[in-house]
Parts: sequence; structure tokens; C-alpha cells
Amino acid sequence: MKKESIFLVVVTLIVGVLVGVIISKTGSKSTSAPAQGGGGGQPAAAVNFQQNIKMLKDLVASDPQNRNAWVQLGHNYFDSNQPMESIEAYNKALEINPNDPDVLTDQGVMFRSLGWFDKAVENFKKANQLNPNHAQSLFNLGVVYRHDLQDLIKAREVWEAYVQRFPGTPGAQQVQQELQSMGTPGGMPPRQ
Repeated sequence: MKKESIFLVVVTLIVGVLVGVIISKTGSKSTSAPAQGGGGGQPAAAVNFQQNIKMLKDLVASDPQNRNAWVQLGHNYFDSNQPMESIEAYNKALEINPNDPDVLTDQGVMFRSLGWFDKAVENFKKANQLNPNHAQSLFNLGVVYRHDLQDLIKAREVWEAYVQRFPGTPGAQQVQQELQSMGTPGGMPPRQ
């Protein structure tokens, strides 16, 4: 490959990653919401995702061990509401480094969006085992237990651990509200 071609690929990758980061920082991805909605984004953003995806696919085709490119490809699929493709890209990144709690958590959200709750639980548990201070994986684990599996006992257990580990955070306040709405462990509402 000519030097000019390599330079062009590198510049294109950097621009694409920056666009992806900027778009994701504007709030298009939310792993903490109890319900995952469809991608109602703007058409221009979708075009950017598709451009980024094409560029990243080309990059991983020529450099399949480029973990960061696989992660960014997964993020672009995540943000453009393509869960199967996102899961596959995250799988490739996890084959290179299986101990990334952020990637495990994002992949878990995609599993959840497909209704694969057991796989989501597995990912969130592993992410939290790898990093007990990984608040998002613990929060999401509670979401799946509470809203998807309707296992209030496990949800309560997970969220009480969350409040203990992360007191005073906005997430802890949200979890406290969820716990209050769930009532007491026996299913009775809390006493007034």
C-alpha cells in the first residue's frame, strides 16, 4: 500500500472515530434506561454512522487484530440500533481482550435489546466481577432482573449492593426510587 493511501486511511479513521465520539457524547446511547427504544435519530446522523461503519469494516478487514476498531464498530452499530452487528463486533473485541467491563456492559445492553436476558445477565455479572466499581454493569443487572425477568428478589439484592457501593450518586438516587416502588422484600408496600 502506498504511503498516501495509508495516510488517507489513518486520517479517515481518526475523523470517523471523532465523529462517533461526538455523536455518542451528545446522548444517543443510554445504557441505563429501563427500556431501549428504537433509533429515532436524525437522517444525517444515520449517514455518519453508515460512513463510520464502512470505514471501520474496511479497517478491521485489513487489520483484524485492531481491538479499538472492533470496539468503535460495535459502538457505531449500537448507536445506529443494529444489535446483532454490534454484538458480533463486540465479540471480536472480546476475543482480543475478554476482560473489558465497558465492552461487556455495552454488549449486555444489546443482548437485552434482543430479549436475550440470560446473556445480558451473564455479561453484566462478568463486567462487575472484573471491576466491582463498574456502576453501570451493576445498575443494568438490576434493570434486567426488575423489568425483564420480574425477579424482584434478585433486583433488590443487586440494587441494595449498588446503593452500598455508590452512595450519594445520581444512580443511587434512581435505584432508591426503584427500590421504594418495589415495596418491601415480601411484596408489601413500605410502612408509612
